[in-house]
Amino acid sequence: MVQTIVMPEFSYEAEGAADRGGALWVPLDELAAASGWEIKPEGACRGEACVPLPAGAGWVVEGRFNLSALAAHLGQPVLHDSPSGTWAFGESAAARRDSLLSLQAPDFTLPDLEGRQHSLSDYRGRKVFLASWASW
Repeated sequence: MVQTIVMPEFSYEAEGAADRGGALWVPLDELAAASGWEIKPEGACRGEACVPLPAGAGWVVEGRFNLSALAAHLGQPVLHDSPSGTWAFGESAAARRDSLLSLQAPDFTLPDLEGRQHSLSDYRGRKVFLASWASW
């Protein structure tokens, strides 16, 4: 069964990935495309950042990498819907904390009452007043 991997930046349909006992095992040759991670001698690497993997933890078995175990190791939340084969990976608590401490608002785009799209980045360098409302 194809496993859909949803990362914060993109999603990927991993044909060779498998759910084994509630863990997502991705073939090493699909790992970079599916997650952005690569296995190197120094550990799991995404770009220039590498995470050393604990020895003897069984991260790679039969040419597959346990992506859900890496997420747990990094403190990343993972949601799994078994019937649809969908895995959603969230931002780690540490990364979220760092972004909140930076006081930088994430860019977003919303429509006005006439349907025109406005992005926060369109107003960079200018004061912006944001008002939010919820019915609940």
